[in-house]
Amino acid sequence: MFLSTPALAADKPSQDVSIPAPKAKTPKGDRPQADPRARSLRAGTKAVAASLDLDGDKIGDNLVRLDDGTVLAWLSSTNDFTPYTIDTATPDEKQKDIITPGNLDGSGGDEVLTLSTTGTLSLYQSNGTDGTGPALWTGQGWQIYNKVFAPGDVTGDGKPDLLARTYSGDLYLYQGTGSDSSPFRARVLVGSGWSMFDQLVGVGDMNKDGIGDVVARTPSGDLYFYAGKGSATAPLATRTKIGSGWNAYNQIIAAGDWNGDGLGDLLGRTASGDLYSYYADGSGNFAARQKNGSGFEPVDLFAGSGANPYWGKSSLIGLDNAGTLFWYGAQHNGQFSARSQISDTGGWAGAQIGYASSLDPDGYADLLELYSGTLYNYGAGADDALATGWSNYKLFIGPGDLNDDGKGDLLARDGSGNLYLFRGNGTGASVASPIKIGGGWNAYDKIVGAGDLTGDGRADVLARTPSGTLYLYRGTGNSSAPFAGKVKIGDGWQQYNKLASPGDLDGDNNADLVAVNSKGELYRYGSTGQGQFKARVKLGTGWNTYKNLY
Repeated sequence: MFLSTPALAADKPSQDVSIPAPKAKTPKGDRPQADPRARSLRAGTKAVAASLDLDGDKIGDNLVRLDDGTVLAWLSSTNDFTPYTIDTATPDEKQKDIITPGNLDGSGGDEVLTLSTTGTLSLYQSNGTDGTGPALWTGQGWQIYNKVFAPGDVTGDGKPDLLARTYSGDLYLYQGTGSDSSPFRARVLVGSGWSMFDQLVGVGDMNKDGIGDVVARTPSGDLYFYAGKGSATAPLATRTKIGSGWNAYNQIIAAGDWNGDGLGDLLGRTASGDLYSYYADGSGNFAARQKNGSGFEPVDLFAGSGANPYWGKSSLIGLDNAGTLFWYGAQHNGQFSARSQISDTGGWAGAQIGYASSLDPDGYADLLELYSGTLYNYGAGADDALATGWSNYKLFIGPGDLNDDGKGDLLARDGSGNLYLFRGNGTGASVASPIKIGGGWNAYDKIVGAGDLTGDGRADVLARTPSGTLYLYRGTGNSSAPFAGKVKIGDGWQQYNKLASPGDLDGDNNADLVAVNSKGELYRYGSTGQGQFKARVKLGTGWNTYKNLY
């Protein structure tokens, strides 16, 4: 009944669609000039910040990626953005994260690390302001971590190191070797309980002792400083609280050395797109913030960001009552872009569709259609079939990776209420044979999900009963039992006739929810990152023109 290889279409499904690529404007920053007195401080101390210096002026530069996938270098020498090409083996693949560890081999330029969604960590030598050469080293299996970050040298041997956190909150050290061909030693467990933090930033040296440091933020906005100790077995000292209210930022980012004093500085981006800098004061804390620009909401990835990397879906599709499809892009500020018509008028009337978190390496959501028992993927190409034998399925969604292999998966519910997991192969062209999750899922009239709601980096789903009770099913990463027991979110959700998961709307890398009531009012429920939602925000009216949202 089920095929794990692409199936031949007996009939042509709905008309072709043209899903737009996200469009992004380059932000406008206002980086301060380095203070000459700071340069003399650098010369008189052993402080060395973990920093990416592309233009050779000894001041930190930054890499950002826009919604359309363009990577830009923000240069201190010009205070401007310039295209930066990372010479990946698969150019169409969207990297899950970009990490700037500093100069790993002690010679030439700084290195750049990229992390693929399937767990390949690749090392590149930077060739100045233009980009990198091809990968000098790759390592596999890094998808077991929800966060990999570069603190600088925390072991005291003069070589930059890496830290990595597991889904359960264990922290591992990968000590740098000083070699690009074999850059890291075997991992060492150096801590536990780190799942309490929603953002981890490797700042470099903040307290002028020449050792890399770490700052960590809780979801409530408390910021903690972990001083580097120069040890390969216990690299971080006991934490010190250095601030509160840092949840005003949806991203906090390692800036490198922004003012030439040799210390590691910090950036914070608000949901409205404003960017602020915090200079390290040499004591393990920061001076008062300075505003450094606005319009940074089109940045979907900052190299050195403290948030768990996000990948897979940041958009919404509406099927109107006439059968026309419209696309809305998330703008990382809690709002949607203006809609784009992506199908012929009425061309999808009566279609059974889904909009899945990315099933292939491009990182963008895939439009699916179930037609005459065959499931088609329009993201991989019009009329590409994923599988046959789906006539009995009445609901299907693509919430993301459910088994920790970094590949997007599907869920489908049959007419008897049984829920099945279909593991993706990472190409968007086929799915594996079904794994039965369990029965009784016909108790829900809505099941939605696209990304992480609980802050652990795993995909979760939400399910609503007809009486209006909303439940959270937390992802486990286990194919045979992909969800933990349900947790009640709240009642009263029957007021909405449409629920959808557009992915991350407000730029904090947590999945959000949108809901439409009978008046056609659209509301955003921003995720707290702890399995709950913030107070709803009204986004607009007139959404009853849509039969459904995906």
